[in-house]
Amino acid sequence: MASTAAQTCLTPEEYLAFERKATTKHEYLNGQIVAMSGASREHNLITVNTVNQLYTQLIDGACETYVSEMRVKNHRTDSYTYPDIVVVCDEPRFEDDVFDTLLNPIVLIEVLSPSTEAYDRGEKFAHYRQIAALQEYVLVSQDRIRVEHYLRQGTQWLLTEFCGLQEVLSLISIRCELRLSDVYRRITFPEESTTLTETGK
Repeated sequence: MASTAAQTCLTPEEYLAFERKATTKHEYLNGQIVAMSGASREHNLITVNTVNQLYTQLIDGACETYVSEMRVKNHRTDSYTYPDIVVVCDEPRFEDDVFDTLLNPIVLIEVLSPSTEAYDRGEKFAHYRQIAALQEYVLVSQDRIRVEHYLRQGTQWLLTEFCGLQEVLSLISIRCELRLSDVYRRITFPEESTTLTETGK
């Protein structure tokens, strides 16, 4: 989802009060609010495709999946963000009794766009890495077949890349698998003459 930096500086408390009244979404990093704009067709399709896979596999378990609207707070940096997809397991912990700001995500997934790619890889990931509960971070490109998977291993993050529709990403912390052929279902890339249909062909 696209974003633009705003110059307004607020305290975390001021931001949260402002955001709960706002008609559009804003993230909050380093005292500044970042306005979130609309997403492309490809972004929306990839997000829904991915969530469908997670929902099917997690439906009878102890995990919950949220899409786009669930705000995540990092206590260590006082940042607030809206990941494209959030997974939390066991008992979700929230900032207060409004239940709209999650504190303990275990998996975060971002679908990249030209305006947010550097932000998602850099500053945003730096904040995410400081969330104690987070075990896996996934970046999904929308203009080519590429999924990057970061797995926490102690104080390090192990990167694995997936670039083929036949590949399957294993999310170890939640015991789920993401098939790239399903993640990119109905997505057409510039160099291709055919659409990736429901069969992934």
